[in-house]
Amino acid sequence: MTTPPPTSARTEFRILGATEVWVQGVRIPLTAAKQRTVLAALLISPGRFVSDAWLAELLWGANPPATRTAQLYTYVSRLRNCCGPGLRVVRRHRGYHLVLGTAWFDWAAFQQLAEQGRRDLVKHRYAEAASRLESALKLWKGPALSDVTEFLSRTELPALEEARLGAIENRMAAVLALGRHVAALPELSRLVAEHPTRESLRGHLMVALYRSDRQMDALRVYEQGRRVLQEELGVVPGAALRALHRAVLLEELPGPAAVEAPAPVAAGIGLDAAPDCAPGPGTAPPRRHRGPHSPWLGLVPAMLPMDPVTFIGRRPELDCVLQELRGDGSGRRAVVLTGEAGAGTSSLAVRAGHLCRDDFRQGQLYIDLRREGGGAKNPLEVLGCFLRALIPERGADLPETLDERLQLYRSALSRRRVLVVLDNAVDARQVRPLLASGPGCRTLITGRRSLASLEGVRVVRVGRLGAAEARELVVATVGAARLDAERGPTARLLELCDGNPLALRFCAARLAARPRWPVARLVARLEQGEVRPEEWGEVSHEPLSALRSGVLELKPFLRPVLRTLARDERGVLTLAAAARRLGWTEERARTALEALVEAGLIGLASEPDGAFAYPPGGQFAAHPSPESYRCSPLVRLLFRRPAAAGA
Repeated sequence: MTTPPPTSARTEFRILGATEVWVQGVRIPLTAAKQRTVLAALLISPGRFVSDAWLAELLWGANPPATRTAQLYTYVSRLRNCCGPGLRVVRRHRGYHLVLGTAWFDWAAFQQLAEQGRRDLVKHRYAEAASRLESALKLWKGPALSDVTEFLSRTELPALEEARLGAIENRMAAVLALGRHVAALPELSRLVAEHPTRESLRGHLMVALYRSDRQMDALRVYEQGRRVLQEELGVVPGAALRALHRAVLLEELPGPAAVEAPAPVAAGIGLDAAPDCAPGPGTAPPRRHRGPHSPWLGLVPAMLPMDPVTFIGRRPELDCVLQELRGDGSGRRAVVLTGEAGAGTSSLAVRAGHLCRDDFRQGQLYIDLRREGGGAKNPLEVLGCFLRALIPERGADLPETLDERLQLYRSALSRRRVLVVLDNAVDARQVRPLLASGPGCRTLITGRRSLASLEGVRVVRVGRLGAAEARELVVATVGAARLDAERGPTARLLELCDGNPLALRFCAARLAARPRWPVARLVARLEQGEVRPEEWGEVSHEPLSALRSGVLELKPFLRPVLRTLARDERGVLTLAAAARRLGWTEERARTALEALVEAGLIGLASEPDGAFAYPPGGQFAAHPSPESYRCSPLVRLLFRRPAAAGA
């Protein structure tokens, strides 16, 4: 059952297929692709200012004509004339913004239904979830944005497609929970064939096969997925898919969840529906009905994880961070710690947070912005967590929308001195709503990307540990005597770890857990590729999951570049060597390598050990063109082909 527009709406806008306008049941012809592009661009940003420059780029790419402003005005005027009063486009400064008002928009309708379905899924209301999500997906009449310019499609289509796939995954989860696994098999088989690297869909297909008494087929689907991930992306399946594989192998996979009696589902957008919430863009996470009293009553938020016991070195970086957090009159209120995978930015942030706790006696908020499987948490969900701690008397009575929660969050911090630590940030869009705007507040952010586009931040680069600090980190766990007894192998071990704190902690933990192992044995296993990626989970699963997710998020043309560098014997390549191996020009190779540096997946071979702080303005410092790039041991391990002999 599709969701019709409200009967009072005289105008309908559609982009989930062809870009269309309907007025009082009559389709308005939009014959020009650029006219459709302007309309779609404004629809995707309702109520928000869209500049002439951005619209011009979506219409003509990087080389717009000199008459672009006049042409834009013409396109908007024609849209107003053909659509009538239902299209309210306002000219402001050098741009436009669209006010939807009571008009119906299929993308907004899809988002609301999809999020209502996800809320039902979180609350185990599987029948309602399946019904709402099916209604949401029926709004798609074909590929979205199918008749606009390639510039707009390339920019906006990935986000729309990701939302559609997320709704499909949630719907299949609800269908399987209802015990409809046999009926779901054809659709799941098609979806996995279309999206072979989508692990959630592959897991749903395995569950459906297993519950249909096809255990061997379920195991075969896992093995096919493992090969695809290894060959195309150079990674192994995630923790959730591995756990599912083990449950199928041991015949321990549970049956469908208990089915609740279906309740009436509001079909129309804007009708009164259950307000229970789940994480997702534009809607609220699950309400936790705590009863008359919140457990946060009477408490000052102190969410920082345990202070790292064996924190080694990083004195310059730590001093820089503390200076910014305690306030030096610079006017900046945020610090970004960035570095390669495993560089120890999270430990440094937690250490700095503990050292300045007395400066923020009204609270320290902390959250890891990545989920356990590597996906990004939604700002709406994070704000709900923070607000329940800051305003416990509100209990579960929190606003439903992101804008309302953001205003409440800013108001709650306006007269407090609170430290907000945002760990493992994905991008600036995720972080921007969570920045503490109160004059006495500070925000400390970690992530592989520099997030230099954020205003008023100080970016501090966390590099490799020096040789002495690297040895000290291992000594703290293993002891000096054991390393002194094997000076040669110890030196080689430190060389292989390349000053990467996570790699060093992993090796130290392996040696501590095996007191009879000589250091040379661990060195031999590392050199021969006998250390499997899953063994790193013994130290910390989270960095590996986040790194793996970062690799999956890369644009396709960057993956072979990363694989080429990671599989080099030393993990270091000059620009010229990389270009030769890829068969590219040096300029094209440099562009790709610099993108990987910005993503925190590789580093500059010429970069010195220790910290590199960007200038106070938060912008990138001028750096001489590096000719060599290197991979951290962790990235190299992810792309290493499985050894012939198991460990």
